[in-house]
Amino acid sequence: MLFNSIDFAIFLPIVFALYWFITARNLRLQNTLIVVSSLIFYGWWDWRFLSLLLFSAFVDFFVGLALEKEENQTNRKLLLSISLVLNLGLLAFFKYFNFFISNFKSAFSIFGCALDLPSLDLILPVGISFYTFQSLSYGIDVYRRKLEPSRDWIAFLAFVSFFPQLVAGPIERATHLLPQFFAKRIFDYEKAVGGMRLILWGFFKKIVIADNAAYFVNDIFANNANYSGGTLILGAVLFSFQIYCDFSGYSDIAIGLARLFGFELMRNFKYPYFSKNVGEFWQRWHISLSTWFRDYVYLPLGGNRGSLIFRLRNVMIVFLVSGFWHGANWTFIAWGLVNALFFVPLVVMKERKIKTLNQEKLLPEIGDIVRMGFTFILITFAWIFFRAESLSHAFQYIEGIFCSSHFLEIHSKSTFDNSIIPLICYLFFFIVMEWFSRHSEYVIHPYLLQDKWYLTPVRFGLYFFILLVIMLNIKNEASNFIYFQF
Repeated sequence: MLFNSIDFAIFLPIVFALYWFITARNLRLQNTLIVVSSLIFYGWWDWRFLSLLLFSAFVDFFVGLALEKEENQTNRKLLLSISLVLNLGLLAFFKYFNFFISNFKSAFSIFGCALDLPSLDLILPVGISFYTFQSLSYGIDVYRRKLEPSRDWIAFLAFVSFFPQLVAGPIERATHLLPQFFAKRIFDYEKAVGGMRLILWGFFKKIVIADNAAYFVNDIFANNANYSGGTLILGAVLFSFQIYCDFSGYSDIAIGLARLFGFELMRNFKYPYFSKNVGEFWQRWHISLSTWFRDYVYLPLGGNRGSLIFRLRNVMIVFLVSGFWHGANWTFIAWGLVNALFFVPLVVMKERKIKTLNQEKLLPEIGDIVRMGFTFILITFAWIFFRAESLSHAFQYIEGIFCSSHFLEIHSKSTFDNSIIPLICYLFFFIVMEWFSRHSEYVIHPYLLQDKWYLTPVRFGLYFFILLVIMLNIKNEASNFIYFQF
């Protein structure tokens, strides 16, 4: 079920009403309603994949209970291995089976040996990478004795399947989200209003920016050979905004929905395109995944300990695994590699901490503009590999940027007419709103929300304007979120 669909517009009020008016006095009933609602929400795509979700939750629930009772370290490692093998095995089968088979056959064909290996017509379960990692972190934390295992199957299943963030994150840790299912929830008007603001801004990013940018991005990438270098650059820049607004828009909606039900999810984005180096960008982008890889891959490998060579090795592994997590395509591995190469100088110079922009100044300093611009160029270049259909497509696209004639032309009769002007205006509004909110947790937060009577008309005028723009840009058919494919 898509957040931006009619189905969800009917689903949400029903669940909200049942949650606060029927089950509010009984915590277990509330958790049961969340489980039932989440299974309906997820099963809306394909009910057959519910078995995978339930199996993953079942395995980690009972592995957690067994880990609590087991004192022998060898047996504890065996129990954790069961969770890792079963969860990652399912993920590998559905997401990477055909990829490995295809590349295995290609490798042997180089030596003139044709292998007749079968490929399977597999449908990738929506959000399998997200809920697998969320469930895995529970077992690992119980193994590390950072978390007491849950004995309440309903609460645990609600944690694994919680519908606001089930299919595209944030990837929550059990230490943060699971205890909230054991605490009594009381409707908080201020929290709900804050959630609605997040949902409003999330829909603006998805429907107004991402979906409109997708129209131009899809055409440019599909017909890159027909466009000038300037147009190809525009396509790459628009994709940078498309993927950010699409993914962070989902996260805003998810966090806002959770607040409507009395839950707090972790923040997933911190205005990443205002970063002044690539290291800072990765501290601000998809935070739940970046911190997951830090805690469960990078630090176990040794983290920053050891020689420079070992530190660089650890960084390279994390970025390559992160790229592979995104999909069974060499383009994602190349994307991870390119980001790793951009990250290497920062490891050598040890400049990875976030350097906050001056809060007192309305506009950034020239040096900040240069650093933010250079970082954006690097990240946008890497996004070309992420968006391309294949490595050859990515290299053709990059070659077109530097080799096309009429470099400064950014139009074509078929695509670039006056229809791009509204998108440029929306992007300008979006960037301004994010810039003035850069020191706040979320957009539409501090400056227009103070309890001063003269700001009330401005505040509601802004809400009405954003809602109107969203309504004007709604398409006949709801579009998927990009990260659903991961």
